[in-house]
Amino acid sequence: MFTLRFDMRAPKSGAPTRDLYPAALDMAAWGEAQGCLMAIVSEHHGSPDGYLSAPFVLASGIAGRTTTLGIQVAALLVPLHDPIDLAEQMAVLDVMSGGRVSYVCAIGYRAEEYAMFGREMKTRGKRMDACLEAIKRAWTGEPFEYEGRPVKVTPTPLTPAGPNLFMGGGSTAAVRRAARLGMGMIGQGGPPELEQIYRDACKEFGTTPGFFINPAPDTATSVYVAEDVDAAWQEIGPYMLHDAATYGGWMDSGSDHASTASGSEARTVDQLRAENGNYRIFGVDEAVAHVKGGMPLMLQPLVGGLPPELAWRSLELVAEKVLPATRG
Repeated sequence: MFTLRFDMRAPKSGAPTRDLYPAALDMAAWGEAQGCLMAIVSEHHGSPDGYLSAPFVLASGIAGRTTTLGIQVAALLVPLHDPIDLAEQMAVLDVMSGGRVSYVCAIGYRAEEYAMFGREMKTRGKRMDACLEAIKRAWTGEPFEYEGRPVKVTPTPLTPAGPNLFMGGGSTAAVRRAARLGMGMIGQGGPPELEQIYRDACKEFGTTPGFFINPAPDTATSVYVAEDVDAAWQEIGPYMLHDAATYGGWMDSGSDHASTASGSEARTVDQLRAENGNYRIFGVDEAVAHVKGGMPLMLQPLVGGLPPELAWRSLELVAEKVLPATRG
């Protein structure tokens, strides 16, 4: 019925980092008790607002506070990392979480991040292929050589063949890569024809199509629930606008990028509300109708550094009025 997404932005206009991280862990534990489908953590680097740069650490914290909740790292910017280090971290997290962590792998689109890690952005597609091949090979536990280095990764994952890996992105190149590597695809609001391109590519490469989701560009991906929607836009809107405007700035930076499910051209709260797109504040009845219409509430409780006390208002409303009206 609902998901929880955490990217841990902490701009000066929002709550401090020291308050947000404990709140995220508390919210994940609350979410499990309320039947949350999945907690999602993200990755970006060098962002002035402190965007989550160590998703494995937060995912581990969530795993430690829960026992059944699914956890997804989305997106994991694979080419920025050493794949052997990734393989080890993912294997250990798979064991300690009981196989509850999955990954959406993406190549990223910010030149600043590639510069920070000393990686060549123009070759990131080839590096993605090489990294994924090395990770899967490492999970066998057998010794091999990677870039001239002797490798043996232990422990091996609890999940047979390793944790679930999906491809992320919103471009033809991304879906063809997913098809070629035999991976499912979780898109970012790209054009609707991407699914057919994916299925045609699976036939071309002789692979079995996997899970494919590509939300419509106006899908509500950052949701807050309030008794008084007008008042909530006044109070919560600026935090949502920070999130939207920062993503928008990254999209407009000139980097080669795909579309994103956090896209917005809004520069004011009123414009963001009028878009009726990714960022939404639902009243209770609207939230209930959204779920009954077959869509989960994609909650982003700490959006834009939203103070935890304001975030809990929405979550408590979901628990007290939305979920009881949608169960059964």
